[in-house]
Amino acid sequence: MLVSGGFVYALDSDGIAVVTMDMPGQAVNTMNETYCDYMDETLNSIKADRDKLKGVIITSAKKTFFAGGDINKILEQKQLEAWDGAFELNMRLKKQLNELEALGVPVVAAINGAAMGGGFEICLACHYRIALELEAVVGLPEVSLGLLPAAGGIVRSVRLLGIQRAFPLLVEGKRFKAVAALEAGLVHELASNVDDMMLKARAWILATPQAQQPWFAKHYKIPGGDGFSPANAMMLAGAPAMLRQKTRGLLPAPEAILAVMAESSCVGYEAAMMIESRYFSELLRSPESTSLINTMYFQMNEISAGASRPSGIAKNKITKVGVLGAGMMGRGIAYSTALSGTAVVLKDISIENAEKGKDYSRQILAKALARGRKTQEQVDQILGLIETTESNEDLSDCDLIIEAVFEDVELKHKLTREIEPFLKPSCIWGSNTSTLPITLLAEAFSDPARFIGLHFFSPVDKMALVEIICGEQSGDDTLAYVYDYVQQISKSPIVVNDGRGFYTSRVFGSFCDEGLHLLSEGVNPAIIENIAKAAGMPVGPLSVMDEVEIELMRKVGDTNLELDRRLDQDFHSVHAKLQDLSKEMCELGRTGRGTGKGFYDYAADGSKSLWLGLAEKFGGTEVIPTEDIRDRLMFRQVIETIDCMRRGVLESARDANIGSIFGWGFPAHTGGTFQFIDWFGGEDAFAARAAQLEASYGSRFSLPESLVAIKAALDK
Repeated sequence: MLVSGGFVYALDSDGIAVVTMDMPGQAVNTMNETYCDYMDETLNSIKADRDKLKGVIITSAKKTFFAGGDINKILEQKQLEAWDGAFELNMRLKKQLNELEALGVPVVAAINGAAMGGGFEICLACHYRIALELEAVVGLPEVSLGLLPAAGGIVRSVRLLGIQRAFPLLVEGKRFKAVAALEAGLVHELASNVDDMMLKARAWILATPQAQQPWFAKHYKIPGGDGFSPANAMMLAGAPAMLRQKTRGLLPAPEAILAVMAESSCVGYEAAMMIESRYFSELLRSPESTSLINTMYFQMNEISAGASRPSGIAKNKITKVGVLGAGMMGRGIAYSTALSGTAVVLKDISIENAEKGKDYSRQILAKALARGRKTQEQVDQILGLIETTESNEDLSDCDLIIEAVFEDVELKHKLTREIEPFLKPSCIWGSNTSTLPITLLAEAFSDPARFIGLHFFSPVDKMALVEIICGEQSGDDTLAYVYDYVQQISKSPIVVNDGRGFYTSRVFGSFCDEGLHLLSEGVNPAIIENIAKAAGMPVGPLSVMDEVEIELMRKVGDTNLELDRRLDQDFHSVHAKLQDLSKEMCELGRTGRGTGKGFYDYAADGSKSLWLGLAEKFGGTEVIPTEDIRDRLMFRQVIETIDCMRRGVLESARDANIGSIFGWGFPAHTGGTFQFIDWFGGEDAFAARAAQLEASYGSRFSLPESLVAIKAALDK
């Protein structure tokens, strides 16, 4: 047995070498220069035993097989602009895997856990892949970070599966659990445990002494042909347009991956590998990959690890949750909670209303059953976790109460006082609200330390984010508890402090507000909508107001005016145009999509068109530079985010970025509202452009003098 730094090499009496990857000082194995050193030493050991070697098994001593590329190293190369060094490292990785697959003896990947990115590229360089049935997950998700698989992943996948079958793996970055990977042809065999996996690996090596990669066989042809074959040519003719419709040209990675798939299929193996590396080098230099790596990898992992959760508090297991109100939000919260295996009491004013709320879960699960995504046993188990009631007594053993009734302070206060006497002393109270101050709502609860805000997004079962709002007296134990609950139901928590509109509602409102400023100034509404989408927003500001319902926004505006009077504040001015025009539209009977009339008219067949009356009301002939329209819509959101930081509502860049992307669809390619500053070109470039907008369009584009200080504090 040889221990080569982080790889253990052992040759048994049958001539089978087992290479166990176990990089020291790391929770997972990753691709970097150290890995390359270990692999070089391992290949040298294999070559030294060449005369007696019958085959090689590659596996891992860690819980996961291999995590992929070293993202820290990739980000370091980007920050240093070490492009030549990055290219050389990539070619070194390729050379090693090329050597591995051309050893002349069978090589088996024994996949004991997740093999993602570069980890699965190692597996693809092996002749045979065996995966643990319950533990293994494989995939090439680099597209989600604005990059592409560059250690031969695209070239080998296309030669293994063909262009069309490789599309979900490469362009979509789909992850495959072991059974699905077997069905897709990504692995050859499954094993029930590690011993079974190693026995199967040895048996295959001894039974297949002449193993080689299929694409090295004489007369081999890529399944489905190369990029010029009729079926592929037709697919490749339409795929770029399909991708452009989805990404709007803002995410270069999917298009680059598709290009490598097509081009590499038409050339020899060595040239194909070089094509892959050249495209990778281009993506490595892009600001989009920097933004996605920072936000979707590092910051998302920080949230998953509990970075915004108070430290030193033991992890909680929530066993029973009470949901008050079986309407749109309550029913979704109940379903998401039960789906996680947590018991739920769904309460409304009548058992009939509560059952109607449970029907939502029944309908979703019926569809999942019909599509084969759930078994009848699983459906029954989930539904069995939802207890419906009209009785307060049934809430007595709940660990957490989530109140999800209408946005009305007095109603919420009344319900809180009514329910609390039935709860156990340790029960936490969470209010689902998007607008009402948590400190104010907590006045009706006997212990404000156990009161906190939980802002879910609609539809709850599809939206991955929950905004946790700490009131002035919310305790650390309470915050930790609801943080654990949010993660328990497989959603991502961000943590903010109390403040009017909190973070997500306040900044999302500024997007709508700025759209209405543009409309009021006489800009053509179609231009406003299309430029917003071209910038990366899911829909334009007028369309999203129709979807949310203008009537709801009017009610929110009325509530905010009442709160302004009650609290002696002036929040109305933050979204004055939004609130004033929402009222005007509702007076015209145009209340949103639900009634078929808003900023758009909605036909019975589901189609829509901009309301012709907008031209009469606002004009629509004013010409404003396209870049001004775009930047006004985007900068307004970023500047409002900065103000949330200045006021202490936000305390971290990660919560700002993740909250904006998953909360209301801020363009992911920018990395989120705060990462946008760097994506745009840095603090100086951003501040200069903001000053131009302020000079031309008003003080809502002014930046606090402390922008640099705010950014420095958050970067720590």
